[in-house]
Amino acid sequence: MVCSAAPLLLLALPLVGSPVVQASQPGQSQAGGKSGSGPLLDQESEAEESVLVSVYVHLDFSDKTWPPAVSRTLDLPAASASSAPRPLLTGLRLTTECHVNHEGYFYCACLSGYQWNTSICLHHPPCQSPHNHQPCGCLIFSHPEPGYCQLLPPGSPVTCLPAVPGILSLNSQLQMPGDTLSLTLLLSQEATDLSWFLRHPRSPSPILLQPGTQVSVTSSQGQAALSITNMSSHWAGEYMSCFEAQGFRWSLHKVVKVTLKATDVARLPVRLSISCATSPGFQLSCCIPSTNLVYTVAWSPGEGSRAFSFNESGSECFVLAVQRCPAADTTYTCDLQSPGLAPLRVPIYITIIQDGDITCPEDFSVLTWNVTKAGHVAQAPCPESKRGTVRRLCRADGVWGPINSSCTDTRLLALFARAKLLQAGQGRPAEEVPQILAQLPGQAAEASSPSDLLILLSTMKYLANVVAKARIQLDRSVLKNLLITTDKVLDMDTGSLWTLAQARKPWAGSTLLLAVETLVCSLRPQDQPFAFSLPNVLLQSQLFGPTFPADYSISFSTQPPLQAQIPGHSLAPLVRNGTEISITSLVLRKLDHLLPSNYGQGLGDSLYATPGLVLVISIMAGDRAFSQGEVIMNFGNTDGSPHCVFWDHSLFQGKGGWSKEGCQAQAASASPTARCLCQHFTAFSVLMSPHAAPEEPALALLTQVGLGASILALLMCLGVYRLVWRVVVRNKVAYFRHAALLNMVLCLLAADTCFLGAPLLPPGPRSPLCLAAAFLCHFLYLATFFWMLAQALVLAHQLLFVFHQLPKHRVLPLMVLLGYLCPLGFAGVTLGLYLPQGQYLREGECWLDGKGGAFYTFVGPVLAIVGVNGLVLAMALLKLLRPSLSEGPPAEKRQALLGVIKALLILTPIFGLTWGLGLATLLEEVSTIPHYIFTILNTFQGVFILLFGCLMDRKVQEALRKRFCHAQAPNTTISLATNESYILEHSKGGSDTAR
Repeated sequence: MVCSAAPLLLLALPLVGSPVVQASQPGQSQAGGKSGSGPLLDQESEAEESVLVSVYVHLDFSDKTWPPAVSRTLDLPAASASSAPRPLLTGLRLTTECHVNHEGYFYCACLSGYQWNTSICLHHPPCQSPHNHQPCGCLIFSHPEPGYCQLLPPGSPVTCLPAVPGILSLNSQLQMPGDTLSLTLLLSQEATDLSWFLRHPRSPSPILLQPGTQVSVTSSQGQAALSITNMSSHWAGEYMSCFEAQGFRWSLHKVVKVTLKATDVARLPVRLSISCATSPGFQLSCCIPSTNLVYTVAWSPGEGSRAFSFNESGSECFVLAVQRCPAADTTYTCDLQSPGLAPLRVPIYITIIQDGDITCPEDFSVLTWNVTKAGHVAQAPCPESKRGTVRRLCRADGVWGPINSSCTDTRLLALFARAKLLQAGQGRPAEEVPQILAQLPGQAAEASSPSDLLILLSTMKYLANVVAKARIQLDRSVLKNLLITTDKVLDMDTGSLWTLAQARKPWAGSTLLLAVETLVCSLRPQDQPFAFSLPNVLLQSQLFGPTFPADYSISFSTQPPLQAQIPGHSLAPLVRNGTEISITSLVLRKLDHLLPSNYGQGLGDSLYATPGLVLVISIMAGDRAFSQGEVIMNFGNTDGSPHCVFWDHSLFQGKGGWSKEGCQAQAASASPTARCLCQHFTAFSVLMSPHAAPEEPALALLTQVGLGASILALLMCLGVYRLVWRVVVRNKVAYFRHAALLNMVLCLLAADTCFLGAPLLPPGPRSPLCLAAAFLCHFLYLATFFWMLAQALVLAHQLLFVFHQLPKHRVLPLMVLLGYLCPLGFAGVTLGLYLPQGQYLREGECWLDGKGGAFYTFVGPVLAIVGVNGLVLAMALLKLLRPSLSEGPPAEKRQALLGVIKALLILTPIFGLTWGLGLATLLEEVSTIPHYIFTILNTFQGVFILLFGCLMDRKVQEALRKRFCHAQAPNTTISLATNESYILEHSKGGSDTAR
């Protein structure tokens, strides 16, 4: 340090004498103050006591240099034994060195073995940057008599080093990529103000480590620990644990090295096709990030080549200049070696163009493209100040393809890396987030590639995550930088930037929306109210105290004009104990066209038109965000059928999508505008569909009447079975047939009752009752058809194996499994698969979504069962047309099969045509006629089962006549509306008649 005034010395004077001498030393009160008063080391004996005291001594050296003799301990002659007991000076020791600058400030630094007391450190600024975080070593004083550095607590008498009140250990000094680093601090004294820091290689300032996505910090009595997951080269360096103990600031250090992995090595090119005739030589390079490990490179093959290296922007590059072109295809290897580590080998593939090969010619447009073999990708370096590669495919016909660039501005990449490490746990978010946001407007203005845009959006996303987790409050200037950046991003060219960026990441627009939503809510209360307007961004933020207006309303001069209102009853529950409420309203133009076309339940897969803007409303009460509340919005005049929607970031595996949940369109009283009422706060818009589903009141009434009639018919069917059951199930085939029909009646009755009562429940996936109703309806309706399948399979068995008896104790359990377990599996899988995607429930109803895959898990099995019934019908026709002599009398067989055919011809249209029309109703621009036919056939199924499955059965009719009219039924009958054939019974009766 250059001195502009006389240097000073502070000396420690070891004195020998009586203990009383300590208290009478005149220099103690001057030099020590609170931190330096009293003895630092006492050694008692019977005759005398040696006391180490510090006295302030001002020595003026005219030549501004320290005499060498003063820089070491000066030992003085000991007093003779005959001397009278008095203090004796036995040595001088330099403790503190001060320099005075031209302004009169004293820069005082401690020498080895001494340190400032913590209380002095807190009252004086340090000489170095406050982010150095080294133990208090140099301080700035303004008074002419600065304090002195104190002797550190004594340690081992052998080493004479101070006793550090802690031990720092780590699991491994050498970390592999992806490993978890663990550092543990064991304390022998009570410690406070514990912090962890990391100093990167070749970086002068350490970085504060705080809990993040990779960093976790824990502490307990006498112990503290730091854990870092997924280690990489960004986490290599010197780790420091700084804390206060025994009145001093301590710092313990551990150096951690992280090996490189193959993806850390940047190769240029990765593959190269070259013509030796036009390019006899070429260059290969592999670059690695700066690290605290020493790497050397060995190229293979290296004959006839020259290798060299250079450093640039935090990277070390190794280059191989091949001066003689190889005769055949060759794989060069960049072999990176570090002592004690396995070599890291990275290949570079060279393809030699031979005579007759199809090639793409040289092209000097924008970049230089050499002759390249067909089917290969040519690579070129990025322009200066950008990082990445430019690729171009040489097609199979020898024509160049389009240029694909991954070049990204190096300054933007540096901001991205800082933001990502902030989220991981490196740095000070409150200081660095505003710094990064201040640089983003300039980077957004200079963005020239899709990679620039995607990196910019990712940087904003990481900053939003950091702000939300650390609960950082931003001032107006920082928020203006964010809004300017957002405006420039929304104004970027759609064709050259956004379209290509969305081809790589379709959810890029959703990333921007989420980042802006999060950051605009972080405005400091003292900076409100705040309004800011740009061509694509309009913001209004207002702060309310315990008293607020009855209704909060806001309007924006957009095209179409936009208005929003929050009723007072939605705000009243938020004001408690004097809490201030901040309401932020943000309009983003053009963003709705940049969001992916993902539509949640009730919206289908059609493309919708949007008004060109998105409204974001957020409410903060203190430091808490509230998402539930009523908001009324008017989006102006719209064409088509409006759907009030919001952007749900949780849909489609976190990529986001439009959802109607909690929002509904209302008819405006004054003009044909899109008026929306929503029960939550988030990002809203309006979707206009040119094809609206027919909303006919008559359909709803017809559905209710049909379901009511069906329920009454099914109850009558149960009553009939209660009366005639024992009569109609006297053989096994009849038992199986009527058991299946009875279970169909029970399932359909329960399903119709559930479906009829479902509109009374609150709709939406957040309603457990609505979910339960949809699940039960799905299961019960499917069970109805699976019991129909069981009936058809029993019938098919009787057609194929006429004389084979079916054991009841085996067949009935199989029918139960088929009738209930299979539909339960379909319903459960559908719920688990489509509910997380938001495609399970139909909008506003407790039934399966007709536009998603959930509905097809119902219609698919139904149509498959109808197809099986059709096969059974075809098999019956073949049996009827080609009778076998071994199966019994042909006449009786034809008569039985005729009854089967009649039954199938009645049941198949009822249960099959219904859901064929159900699929037709899902088509766009469909007329209302299929809707009416489907409703009639679907809701009146119970009536059809009563008529054709029960009352038209001859045995049922005879049993009813016998019970009510006491009429005698004939001995042998064949039912024309049943699925059993009674073949065994007729065969036996026919044989008796013949005899």
